[in-house]
Amino acid sequence: MLDRRNFIKRSTLATGAVLTGDALLQQAVAAEARNRRLTILHTNDVHSRLEPFPMDGSRNQGLGGVAARAKMIESIRAEGGHVLLLDAGDIFQGTPFFNFYKGEPEMKAMTMMGYDACTMGNHDFDAGMENFATQLQHARFPVLLCNYDFTQTPLEHKTIPYTIIRKGALKIGITGVGIEMKGLVPDNLFGATKYLDPVVQASRVAADLKKKEGCDMVICLSHLGYKYKEGGKPSDEILAAESEHIDLIIGGHTHTFFDKPLSYKNKSGNDVIVNQVGWAGIILGRLDYVFTANKDKNLEAAHSVLVGKKSS
Repeated sequence: MLDRRNFIKRSTLATGAVLTGDALLQQAVAAEARNRRLTILHTNDVHSRLEPFPMDGSRNQGLGGVAARAKMIESIRAEGGHVLLLDAGDIFQGTPFFNFYKGEPEMKAMTMMGYDACTMGNHDFDAGMENFATQLQHARFPVLLCNYDFTQTPLEHKTIPYTIIRKGALKIGITGVGIEMKGLVPDNLFGATKYLDPVVQASRVAADLKKKEGCDMVICLSHLGYKYKEGGKPSDEILAAESEHIDLIIGGHTHTFFDKPLSYKNKSGNDVIVNQVGWAGIILGRLDYVFTANKDKNLEAAHSVLVGKKSS
């Protein structure tokens, strides 16, 4: 028979084991919940704005700059969730940094901030393709383009049509599309580059990413521009409506400051989210997604985070 002391001892151990088991279960549930969350941070049309706007009384004085952006990104990553950092093009041109250094500090800054991928904008051709190819030695992230054929140009084999990034249990496919350069960029700067229909090419790649690669989410980095009055000109709005497997379009080119992301219905009647955060690195876009056990995705929150301190 158990005496009173041994009975209490065994009962205490048993209770402790149950409590420990409950705590471990709660920790496992919390870890699984975190594993199904994804924060997407994004920029576009930064235009070589490495420093904040000067304190000269202008509307944007004190805003932007890579130091403030890097600090913000670091803080968000410290929250402990899965984070993607993306850019939708026009990295170059707009300040003396580009005039003197031709893109080297921009690429180094993006590498130091840990960008996962970017696409090219028309101004990224401003010093020629050979220059962009040279500056890629400073980039530790892929340049994504599925609608430019760079065969027999300095950028041949320097870009890729898509990348797949794993974040915990999630498999994220990312592609990129660029704008028609004829009439927008001097012919000698894009040379023998062949422009392919961005809607057709992005839709093809997105289908492969979803059906063949089994991606849980497909993102398109677009430098087409949000929308245009000219009917039929490729835009994010048209891409969203004409696509079938793209879940999110992160846009650029038109320097549009969205109050909040827009939602469109694609050809299958599913939602496509479109977002853009203006220009000059004034805003860091943040999209927080939650995935269910079946990998269905829901945009839980969206933020347009002001970079730097706006001074009056």
